[in-house]
Amino acid sequence: MITEFRVGEKYTNDQIRFALNVENIGGIRPSVDANKNLNHLVILTTAEQYVKNIAENPYHDRIENNILIYTAQGRTGDQEISGRNKRILEQYSTPIPFYVFSNEGRQTYAFLGLLELLRHFQEYQIDKKNVLRKVWVFEFFIHNEIPIVPIQNAKDIVASIFKESRKLHEIDREEREVILFEPPQEIYEAANYEAEEIRSHLLQINPYRFESLVKDVVEANGFTNVTVTPPSQDGGIDVNAYVADSNYFFSKTHVQFQVKRWRHSVGSVEINSFRGALHTTAKGVFITTSHYTKAAIQEAEHSVKPCISLIDGFIFSRLIKDIGINLNKYF
Repeated sequence: MITEFRVGEKYTNDQIRFALNVENIGGIRPSVDANKNLNHLVILTTAEQYVKNIAENPYHDRIENNILIYTAQGRTGDQEISGRNKRILEQYSTPIPFYVFSNEGRQTYAFLGLLELLRHFQEYQIDKKNVLRKVWVFEFFIHNEIPIVPIQNAKDIVASIFKESRKLHEIDREEREVILFEPPQEIYEAANYEAEEIRSHLLQINPYRFESLVKDVVEANGFTNVTVTPPSQDGGIDVNAYVADSNYFFSKTHVQFQVKRWRHSVGSVEINSFRGALHTTAKGVFITTSHYTKAAIQEAEHSVKPCISLIDGFIFSRLIKDIGINLNKYF
């Protein structure tokens, strides 16, 4: 019987099942005591390279900078926070161990570490039947700094690392709340379908090619002298541009862009870092394929700091559609 899990080591489905006393199937597998209290929970995700057909599953789980973006359980129709999905939220108030394993194929799963729930929010996604639906998305931080996790000591380990992590990541109510920039209700469904279709393609573009796409979008919106900063020299600035002379009020204003081809949300830490990287005379624009937390928006609009303009995945996708850019040339 397995009594501990090692980060990076591979395990079979049965080894996970019996060691942690969870069910045999499902991506979310809770283990409960006699009183239905949650002992721990297993999350199974699929590595991107093992998704056979991305066209059939454009919103599969994604890991970015130790952040796991995980779509809730429910294959068809609108999802609800109930059943196993609801059990995940218990970690907000109680340090319950969440083990995460990545499906490596052939019933083999690599242990990635312990999960910490950062936030959850509702968004629109296109399912395998090409139907737009409401889903719930969970964002977890993957704690892999502890290479060996004894099952017997997991609760104590989680309590210890959460205490420090929540200070480090400034996890509070504002950072948990994600704000979705959405269109008027009368064009809601059609607009979201188009935006999600475009966003699914954006996430497949090489990061540097994505910056070239941003350059083209910026130029198409009337900016001049638009350049992409070489990766080794960006210092937090990805694109530089200047307001065209035809704009008499802001002619020649220097504008700097930071670009994040992310699915996980942008927080206040990223906004602060971007502001610190800006040239003293430049205006800042932050572009992401994802969303912003409430704290990020508050930081961008700070009353005594330089204002940062925010463009989320929905707005950016609409810009691409309105301009008529062909995304195929960026692959």
